Amino acid sequence: MQPDSTAGRPHPPDRGDVVRTPDPTIAAAPASAAPPAASTTAPATAGTPAPLARFGGARPRAPRWYAEAIAQAPQRTFHTVHGARIETLTWGRIGDPGLLLLHGNGAHADWWSFIAPMLADGHRVTAMSWSGMGGSDWRTRYAMDLHVDEAFAVARESGLFEARRRPVFIGHSFGGFPTIACAARQGERLHAAIALDSPLFTREQRAARHAKRGPPRPPHPSRIYPSLEAALARFRFMPPQDCENLFLVDHIARGSIKEVRNEDGTPGWTWRFDPFMWRDYERGDSAAELARVRCPFGLIRGARSALVQPSVFAFARSVAPPGSPAIEVPDADHHVMADQPLALVAALRGLLATWP
Repeated sequence: MQPDSTAGRPHPPDRGDVVRTPDPTIAAAPASAAPPAASTTAPATAGTPAPLARFGGARPRAPRWYAEAIAQAPQRTFHTVHGARIETLTWGRIGDPGLLLLHGNGAHADWWSFIAPMLADGHRVTAMSWSGMGGSDWRTRYAMDLHVDEAFAVARESGLFEARRRPVFIGHSFGGFPTIACAARQGERLHAAIALDSPLFTREQRAARHAKRGPPRPPHPSRIYPSLEAALARFRFMPPQDCENLFLVDHIARGSIKEVRNEDGTPGWTWRFDPFMWRDYERGDSAAELARVRCPFGLIRGARSALVQPSVFAFARSVAPPGSPAIEVPDADHHVMADQPLALVAALRGLLATWP
């Protein structure tokens, strides 16, 4: 693991838990509202499941398909975008049609590393970590415009534009909002785009959510745990949910943690995301941008998603261009790739086949 470092701001050790950021699911007008993220990982708190605690740092048993997928190791590189190094994982041959896989809030590129190999037969597939998350550098400020630039720059540098067919961008949760922005602002450069369980709220839905959640606590540095095992034991999904595929929870959790140093020089482990990321985040209006995307666009939700409930999905479908395909993955919550990875691969293959 890498020692703790940031792009432009120190990350001092702290003994408190990571706090809840301002409402992480805002993605509707007006553009001046709270951060447009759907949180994907967080430390366990009272009353929420900590699925890995009982394993004591051991890895849960995994099926053969997972072992075969992970054995197809990606090329791991970094590309610098506006001064920040962006972590990039790539599978497949340059010259094959490109796929760019974009993760959610608090997540990292390896959320896709057991999915991407199953899409790489006939595709050049890239997964990246947004600045402020995963192995990418942190910034002093973040914005939707920066994330759009990161997506296109990584796609270009990893060879996704080398094929005769333009690439497809696929974003999960928060990652769906930069995907929408890319399709609206530079959609002529894309073959198609897909948002996977990205919550787009009406004003009324957003107001109800704010009233239920109450005011957010201000952000502060993440807690440092004394061991990798202790950090793994605190991992959970956000929003909270059960997941039968504990080997995937473990896979995701290990990629969510990095080794750092305490003030006294002793080792510790903490989360690989910037807890101050959303404090001054500059974003656009994702609902308005979805209405004016300039390439084919698909929508996918988990049928049990706590974020993209039927009424939320209906709003997104009403905003998207007429005829945009919309798919529900059965028996899946918000974190579709962890709940139903093989069904998600089938759904993505089906959507890609509709856009030859």
